[in-house]
Amino acid sequence: MTGDFEDGYAAGSEAEWSDEAYAPGTEAERTFAALPPARGGGFARTWWGQAWLKALEDTALDGQQVKLGRRHARAGAVGAVSVRPGRITAVVQDRDHTRHRSDVLLQQFSAAEWDRLLDLVADRAGHIAALLDHDMPPVLVEDAAACGIELLPGIGDLDSACSCGAWDHCAHTAALCYQVARLLDQDPFLLLLLRGRGERELLEEVQNRSAARAEAPEAAETPSDRAVPSHRGVPAAEAYAARDILPPLPAPPPAVETPGTAPVLGGGTPPAPGVDPAALEFLIADTAARAQRLLAEALSPWHPDTPPPPALTPGQDAVRLAAAGPGAAVSARLAAGSGREGRGLALAVRAWELGGPAGLAVLEEEWTPQPEALARAADRLAAAWTDDENRPRLRAAGSRWTVADGTAQLRYGPDGRWWPYRKDGGRWIPAGPASDDPAGALAEAAEAAAQR
Repeated sequence: MTGDFEDGYAAGSEAEWSDEAYAPGTEAERTFAALPPARGGGFARTWWGQAWLKALEDTALDGQQVKLGRRHARAGAVGAVSVRPGRITAVVQDRDHTRHRSDVLLQQFSAAEWDRLLDLVADRAGHIAALLDHDMPPVLVEDAAACGIELLPGIGDLDSACSCGAWDHCAHTAALCYQVARLLDQDPFLLLLLRGRGERELLEEVQNRSAARAEAPEAAETPSDRAVPSHRGVPAAEAYAARDILPPLPAPPPAVETPGTAPVLGGGTPPAPGVDPAALEFLIADTAARAQRLLAEALSPWHPDTPPPPALTPGQDAVRLAAAGPGAAVSARLAAGSGREGRGLALAVRAWELGGPAGLAVLEEEWTPQPEALARAADRLAAAWTDDENRPRLRAAGSRWTVADGTAQLRYGPDGRWWPYRKDGGRWIPAGPASDDPAGALAEAAEAAAQR
């Protein structure tokens, strides 16, 4: 893509483009000024923006139009964006400066669906606290799906209408979808507005339902209801219904700002054979830091609705400990105990620092995606470069694509993201964090290989 082409896009993408659709007439409509061109990297930074893009790319029927749309959006061809229930509207400019009115349509929730979603939120204190803090926790997607409500669009959910005359999604509507991902980075509540409810209306309804639930048990109680059962043990439903007559729970413990200092174990009586005081001091300090972090998470408003992370295996925990920089002696013990040699542990630490357990799994485990997932990954890879760019020659093996000169590699993880790797001394080295954009990930890997 030439500089003149990008300049031509940006010059015509200012917010002064006029269209009646951009004049907000109700509280349920929001208009956003045109965003500047996206220079390199992925389009979305937050979980919501990335989830929207993944839904778009996984359900698109025409990969070529998606590729052209991404090119338009990256160059700044999308004008001001109007978002209202069921519809997104913008003017998108072609390379020849022709402007097209483009609309993307998403089915609004029915009254019954909104009732189920609002009841779900009102019943969970963590969701209420997050929404009142202008935050939409990603776990809301899973909770809503369990109630039969899909917040993100699925196959066939995104309809389109464009003045270019295309009967299905075109490059202009695809560009608009990419721009929406950047807007969701700024405000994920736009997804709920598309589904039919503005933020203020949503919060008022959630608060009303929450207050009604708090008042209902008191209104239904009689003096006899307040008698504490004399027998041992009651059904869980009865215990929950009697929560207002039971003694209050003790206050939560206060937050701990910093973990405690580990004691000094050296000196005095010599340690028993095989006992390393320095290693014990390190483990005590790590335990204190983990306890402080777990307490902070337990006191957070989103803790009740956040599932616990999977337990680490001994091999994973050894890498986590090594990433804390315990010193050469302790690192050597961690390497031996986890079945790694020194350089192998260093590579594992690098992968852990870039992606935690997922990054470590991509480094050390080979996996073969199912044929459908592999085909989808190959399509995304093929659409990552435009025709006028230098498309690299890649050799595919399982979930890994290696550049023909053997210096850079892309690894496709089970989470659907792309991990950049570079070759160094006969080993593949993690070159950066995962990305939803395979072209950006491969560029990072090539740059790291060139700087080696």
